[in-house]
Amino acid sequence: MKLVFATSEAHPLIKTGGLADVSGGLTSALVELGHQVKLVLPAYQAVLDKVNKVSVLSQFELDGVGKRLKVRLLSAKVAELKANVILVDIPELFNRPGNPYMAADAKDWWDNGERFGVFSKAVVEIAMDRVGLNWKADVVHANDWQTGLIPALLTLEKSKPRSLFTIHNMAYAGYFPKSLFEGLKLPWKWWTIEGMEFYDQMSMLKAGIQMADWVTTVSPSYAKEICYPEYAYGFEGVLNQRQKQGRLVGIINGIDDQEWNPATDRYISYNYSAEKGRIASKKRNKELLLTLLGDSDPQAHLTIPLIGFVGRLVEQKGIDLILQALPDILETESVQFVFVGSGSEYYEKQLMRLAGRYPGRVFVHIGYSETLAHQVEAGADMFLMPSRFEPCGLNQMYSLAYGTPPIVHHTGGLIDTVVNTTKQTLADKTATGFMFYDPNPHALRATILQALNLYKKPRSWQQIQKTGMQRAFSWKKSAQNYIKLYAKEI
Repeated sequence: MKLVFATSEAHPLIKTGGLADVSGGLTSALVELGHQVKLVLPAYQAVLDKVNKVSVLSQFELDGVGKRLKVRLLSAKVAELKANVILVDIPELFNRPGNPYMAADAKDWWDNGERFGVFSKAVVEIAMDRVGLNWKADVVHANDWQTGLIPALLTLEKSKPRSLFTIHNMAYAGYFPKSLFEGLKLPWKWWTIEGMEFYDQMSMLKAGIQMADWVTTVSPSYAKEICYPEYAYGFEGVLNQRQKQGRLVGIINGIDDQEWNPATDRYISYNYSAEKGRIASKKRNKELLLTLLGDSDPQAHLTIPLIGFVGRLVEQKGIDLILQALPDILETESVQFVFVGSGSEYYEKQLMRLAGRYPGRVFVHIGYSETLAHQVEAGADMFLMPSRFEPCGLNQMYSLAYGTPPIVHHTGGLIDTVVNTTKQTLADKTATGFMFYDPNPHALRATILQALNLYKKPRSWQQIQKTGMQRAFSWKKSAQNYIKLYAKEI
């Protein structure tokens, strides 16, 4: 099939979250399975700074809000990506420093609606073969609110490609005023509750949900959860409708098993696999990690369990639960913690205070470090991921691959990827991690204590590690599930 994959970010070109990993990993897997894929994203300044082999494919103009905009399509060679990369270059909208969505003051760009509305128009021109590429798409795969207008715009076309819209996180709905709807000259028939109107605003997320041929989200459990008010952010009506039509499907994400593979990982000093060197190499990686973190005597602390956390320091990721549960655990148990991430200034300061209160036992790195993220997965004994909601989650899958049993909340993709440790799952050798069922600090504390207790039983612990490492979460399986949907009759 000929496939256009439209996204606002893709690793390794630009990344703010899991969407970038999906865009890079899934498209490469689709190419490996024999499909023609054009990965289309905006030509942000940060992206143009990274690529050095660029050629102009096409030039044309599109209507923005009250003006005509010049558009260039650039072909970029990116060694890590197997898909053909097309950058939509509209300097007036995308030639800006820093984050794709926010200015330096951490506020959204004032014209985000126009930026991604015009980007969506450009993607439709590519898909419909109106830009001189002599290539028409069979399927257009759009992702999150930034590309939500694409399925809607395609409904206006004759002999249109099929459209699939993936929700990576319901929390971001792409709300904009009616004036943008007018400025983009969208059909008034869409300004209804059955269209993209939402309480007198337009929602680009709703446009994608309502008008795509297929709607997917990134795990089967999250596909069920978003049909309930607690997770739907007001969209439970349209989501339930799409579910009843059989048009809402959950497909679990994969992980890049070249990038996140303890047997080949270039970021860690001692490689290992489920079959070879796991126990000794994890110990060596742990010693090195503790040394890098500033532990005064890492060798003496190798027998003390080390629990890692890598992620955003926001309530969605359960950082508030961690901060409430940890002091009591630190007072009563022999354990160390390492945190890598950034987010709310309040939670950053609280973590730093905790590290000051428990020197040598709580290590904190504010900010993201790719190297340190890999080293925590390889060197920690357990991984903490108590997310309040988690559409799919990647870190728990990385942790399983690295023999670092995750401690997770019973939600979303965490349900679909982690098998809770119970007497039964220990006995039948299916346990891969630890799960708590109520998002409160007491439940989290009890589950951490359960994991710490089992850590003292090496045979059981090593079985949990090995089972997790043998579970395959490669992109190939996910890609095959998407291909079935692409080809399915509408």
